[in-house]
Amino acid sequence: MSSIDPAATAWLLISTALVLLMTPALAIFYGGMVRSTGVLNMLMMSFIAIPLVTVVWLLAGYTLAFGEDAGGGLIGNLDHFALAGIDPNTVKGSVPELLFVTFQLTFAILTAALVSGAIADRAKFAGWMVFVPLWTLAVYVPIAHWVWGPDGWLLKFGALDYAGGLVVEIASGASALALAIVLGPRIGFKVDAMRPHNLPFVLLGAGLLWFGWFGFNAGSALSANGTAAAVFLNTLVAGCLGMLGWLAVEQIRDGRPTTFGAASGVVAGLVAITPSCGSVNTLGAVVVGLVAGVACSFAVGWKFRAGYDDSLDVVGVHFVGGVVGTLLIGLLANQIMTGGVEGLLYGGGPAQLGKQLVGVLAVAAFAFTVSFALGKLIDKTIGFRIPQEDETSGIDFALHAETAYAEGVHGHTAGKSVFGNTH
Repeated sequence: MSSIDPAATAWLLISTALVLLMTPALAIFYGGMVRSTGVLNMLMMSFIAIPLVTVVWLLAGYTLAFGEDAGGGLIGNLDHFALAGIDPNTVKGSVPELLFVTFQLTFAILTAALVSGAIADRAKFAGWMVFVPLWTLAVYVPIAHWVWGPDGWLLKFGALDYAGGLVVEIASGASALALAIVLGPRIGFKVDAMRPHNLPFVLLGAGLLWFGWFGFNAGSALSANGTAAAVFLNTLVAGCLGMLGWLAVEQIRDGRPTTFGAASGVVAGLVAITPSCGSVNTLGAVVVGLVAGVACSFAVGWKFRAGYDDSLDVVGVHFVGGVVGTLLIGLLANQIMTGGVEGLLYGGGPAQLGKQLVGVLAVAAFAFTVSFALGKLIDKTIGFRIPQEDETSGIDFALHAETAYAEGVHGHTAGKSVFGNTH
């Protein structure tokens, strides 16, 4: 019988807390990016994901994702429904299974919260509260089983995803695109500037995300060992090169680097290294981060040409960054890191690149299709978009009866205009 490793358990406890911090960090990051009339709603869309995902994960999400396969590598069984059969003495590898359950829960929470950035300023909070648990069970859980489940079909196929490029980044990015299309663009899209209202918030959120990402990636080693150390360094390196790549594009293209670009570049590099951090060496992490920073800096502009309003660039950063990091495994995978698999540039041939591409296409297509269907279902039943007058006056006050700032919100104080009229 396996026994609990105290060192591995201690590291995973810390990593779990770090990953949980990423959701409030994302709330601050996203909150700074929206206009001042929508910051509270944006914060709430991340925070509400914590209890909603927790409930469905403990009831059925965990067992469907990580339970024994129920057939075809598509979904797990219900043996651990409501954590049946799991107690403080149950071991998963070398750590308590309850801790593993919690660690994976924090991933699911963050992934759901990521999707919210695409529909900022215009989504009904009630619609979002219905979407999150349904999406967790219908999209996140099956993909997690495919990639990380004991007999998941993508795992057996040979696609590599160390910490969530497929499961977290591509799944959330494809789902975000689907919801952006379902809800349609914000009023003033392509006309109004819609600049971030608080850039210090954006930088603070990015810094906290970077801090939490060490638990996200290095914690996925599930042990305090050399692999965790290498993944930790790769995470730092890719974040740095992502920032430098994005700023280089801004300097060459626009003539000046921006704080917004610096924060976005860090996140792009971190997104791309998430799937590849356990497959590439330090030089590979440099390439992954740099390519992601450059690619995502261009990708965020696609929405203006294609006409979808991905408010906070979930598609441009998380989807594109996830694709970059996942595909580069096929080129840069190093046998020392993977324990066997080598990428094309290390003499491994094109086979692994093909497997990575299959993983990208399968996850993206599934996540987009199911998310689009869920979004349409909610929109046709309870409605998913707020009325035009609420969007114009400000979503915070319309949905939450609060404003983030007492003065200066479209000329209104909290609930009362400067001319004395009600909001």
